[in-house]
Amino acid sequence: MQTSKYDIIVIGGGHAGIEAALAPARMGYSVLLLTLNIDNIGQMSCNPSIGGLAKGHLVKEVDVLGGEIGLLADKTAIQYRMLNRSKGPAVWSPRTQNDRLQYRVAAQEILENTKNIKIKQEEASEVIIDDHRAIGVKTSIGNEYRAHAIVLTTGTFLNGLMHIGLDSFAGGRLAEARSFSLSESLKKCGLNLGRLKTGTSPRIAKNSVDLSNLQVHKGEEKHFTFSFRTNQITNEQLPCYITRTNKNTHEIIQKSLDRSPLYTGKIIGVGPRYCPSIETKIVRFADRDSHLVFIEPEGRDSGEFYLNGLATSLPYDVQLDMLRSIEGLGKVEITRPGYAVEYDFVYPVQLYPSLETKAVKNLFCAGQINGTSGYEEAAAQGIMAGINAVLKLRDEKPFVLKRYEAYIGVLIDDLITKNTLEPYRMFTSLAEHRLILRIDNVADRLMHYGVKYGLIREDEWQRFEQDRKEIDNAIENLKKIIVKSEIANPILKEKSENEIPEERGGQSLFQILKRPGIQYQDIERMSDMKFEENIGTRVEIETKYNGYIKREDEMIEKLKEIEKIRIPANFSYVDIKGLSNEAKSKLSEVKPENLDQASRIQGISPSDILLLLLHIKKDGR
Repeated sequence: MQTSKYDIIVIGGGHAGIEAALAPARMGYSVLLLTLNIDNIGQMSCNPSIGGLAKGHLVKEVDVLGGEIGLLADKTAIQYRMLNRSKGPAVWSPRTQNDRLQYRVAAQEILENTKNIKIKQEEASEVIIDDHRAIGVKTSIGNEYRAHAIVLTTGTFLNGLMHIGLDSFAGGRLAEARSFSLSESLKKCGLNLGRLKTGTSPRIAKNSVDLSNLQVHKGEEKHFTFSFRTNQITNEQLPCYITRTNKNTHEIIQKSLDRSPLYTGKIIGVGPRYCPSIETKIVRFADRDSHLVFIEPEGRDSGEFYLNGLATSLPYDVQLDMLRSIEGLGKVEITRPGYAVEYDFVYPVQLYPSLETKAVKNLFCAGQINGTSGYEEAAAQGIMAGINAVLKLRDEKPFVLKRYEAYIGVLIDDLITKNTLEPYRMFTSLAEHRLILRIDNVADRLMHYGVKYGLIREDEWQRFEQDRKEIDNAIENLKKIIVKSEIANPILKEKSENEIPEERGGQSLFQILKRPGIQYQDIERMSDMKFEENIGTRVEIETKYNGYIKREDEMIEKLKEIEKIRIPANFSYVDIKGLSNEAKSKLSEVKPENLDQASRIQGISPSDILLLLLHIKKDGR
């Protein structure tokens, strides 16, 4: 038996585990990363892409906190797209297609070359507890590793069970072992575990696909970057392709539902509502004749395509028949079948906002173990858990982001307050303050935290401050410079905007830029002002949204007042007369830290909050 001591142990080498290990190591603390397979650290288990609606926001937020997922995405991107271009900047969402192999190699390389991190391929079988405090980990080969804090990022491997048709077998991913004993250990710790399900699509041989009649789905020539550290994008883009299922496809699936583990009761875990299997789609949307399928390259040199939109756990022969009924896939060969995986997760209501468990001190959970889906949600939780594990060691106040500060704040608050019963996926619609949680102002909102915790270099901070100074100066100049109507009107007319009446003489550039049809390039044509693209875009957005942002800021100030009304940790809800038994139960379970969090608990009414406020004030007196 080997016994070693570290500051922090991270269990799991997925997207949450990578961030949870890197953050403490970069803050100067020793980290042991335990994983079932070193070669699969950073594996993209599902589709080979990063970002997307709201997920792109999470990636950029992790990046300015000092995380790695944005850099990894930029290094390995094979296609770039900005989603929601037709809508306002608040919901623009970057997304990349990525080279699956290159991503994994780059992730392993950064971990292996980061000071203070040791990586071991061992199965964590038990969390060692002493007086309700996590002090170490036992592994299946008999080793013990001691630490001041433990971060669990087990993904789908916690008691994982794979399904292909009616055949089931143990595993966390196809051809990979599961972790079984750790689930029992967590239950003994007093944690309540549930069961979730997710799945993935078949991979197919690239040379067996007929692309000649399929719609080409190209990336954008105008590149963005996920990371502020990425200076230039030189990666050549690869196209994706679009095809569709059809009535024949749906008939094949419908006839085979008696062999589907989803519809025969074999799978008991709850699946993701917003990323359903193709079986679920054809049952839930029986009136639709077809569904989109995106054919995505697995990598630059890969011989495989990933079929986005065709997640399935049907038997192999049905998968093959289903695929061959789709245009372009008539002679397709499956290289890896689609499958479903069930796994244990920790009900996240059992966590503090720091992601530390309430039952066991110094034990943190991040990623799919908390009931989320997606690489981006996992990475966001990983960096927060890693930072908070360090702050716990230092006996410092936890790092908790508010809902009006970041999508990360929305994500974690939703998890610990609403206690998800299905895989949680981030959407822009879940962020009530999304107007100020844009991708363009992410550094303004969060980079100072990265500096505070030593994850952002001084030169990087100075570069941000210089950009911020240029933006502020440009906006001030826009307000000062008045353009005469004879100069502005020809451009306004060209842009179908109302012209400035001659009797007014002119208008400030600031007011002109606020018009919907005017861009910063038009301001350059009207004046001597010149902008770099990134500065001009920021100036334009902040000018156009100036009034809305002020209203949001006023609303947030009111929320801060409600947040000041703290609820004592030992507050007794059962003694409040007038509260329903359901309200008492939910408040006692969640243990909200303040009145604002209490108001977001499902089933808690405004009258419950009023009663709670009265009793808090009474106790305070």
